[in-house]
Amino acid sequence: MRFILLIIVAAIIGLFVATEIGLRLLFGFGNPLTYVGDEKIGYLLTPSQRTRRFGNRIEINQYSMRGANIQETPLPSTMRLLLLGDSIANGGWWTDQNNTISNLMMLSLTSDVSHSSDLSQNITQVEVLNASANSWGPRNELAYLQRFGSFGSKAIVLLINTDDLFSTTPTSLQVGRDRNYPDKKPPLAASEILNRYVKKQKPIPGLKEIQNESGDRVGSNLKAISKIQQFTHENNALFLLAMTPLKREIGEPGPRDYEIKERQRLQEFTQSQGIIYIDFLPVFNSSKDPETLYHDHIHFNLQGNQLISQVIEQKLLELLRQDAKNNQSSRTSSLSH
Repeated sequence: MRFILLIIVAAIIGLFVATEIGLRLLFGFGNPLTYVGDEKIGYLLTPSQRTRRFGNRIEINQYSMRGANIQETPLPSTMRLLLLGDSIANGGWWTDQNNTISNLMMLSLTSDVSHSSDLSQNITQVEVLNASANSWGPRNELAYLQRFGSFGSKAIVLLINTDDLFSTTPTSLQVGRDRNYPDKKPPLAASEILNRYVKKQKPIPGLKEIQNESGDRVGSNLKAISKIQQFTHENNALFLLAMTPLKREIGEPGPRDYEIKERQRLQEFTQSQGIIYIDFLPVFNSSKDPETLYHDHIHFNLQGNQLISQVIEQKLLELLRQDAKNNQSSRTSSLSH
């Protein structure tokens, strides 16, 4: 009887160990990305971490960017660009490192720039840095720039979505309290599943008040975008703003009335500020089966990321060529005098 009991206990332990190993190796549970709070930015991904989630490789560098470690300033042979954004730019757990918008842009732009006589100027590599985190808005992204700088980037691309127009002031209240923003690794993969999918999320004191921020939220975010533009110009870089639509905005009936109003406000703002702006709503509406580009109601799959990266890349090349032409004209004018 005792022998049978030992066999049963050993089988239970063996099953638990096998399940734990399977959850870690196959799905990446037990090793989630962690976050750190920041007084100004709100929160960042913890620097220097790696994991795999559902088979997708995720790497966060020393500056809380999605990507490999970098030098603070680029090599003379490298053109550096900076992509700022939220989970759409970041790619999240559903996107492998190779399939993020920034990585797709980097691979394509390196080829384009190195084979372009009017752009290369001994440039052999393009780096596209990816400073992003889930649910960041323009105010988080501005604070990141103010904290870390532009890393010698030739251009800064701010990628937002429609919801970001209404994002609230940065806060770190959710770090370590919200299941989606853990500040430490769980002891077991099974405990992560229990906490993430079974346990009810406890209310976070003070968070509801921030989420219900009163006043002109859109105005505050437009002001942050304006400051990002100013920061970009002060650092002798080009600035490009792009906005992706929610899946429900595609086709008919299209955006809701309040979204139409604020979209028009954004359009007028970019025109008055002289901001180069890409509205992806007409781009998506003119593409074949745009709904198939989405991973869910807001985020994109590989095909969606490819379309976004291609459109941004085309506009960047246009801006870079015009900038190179202007610089050449300035040098010629200086020599003639």
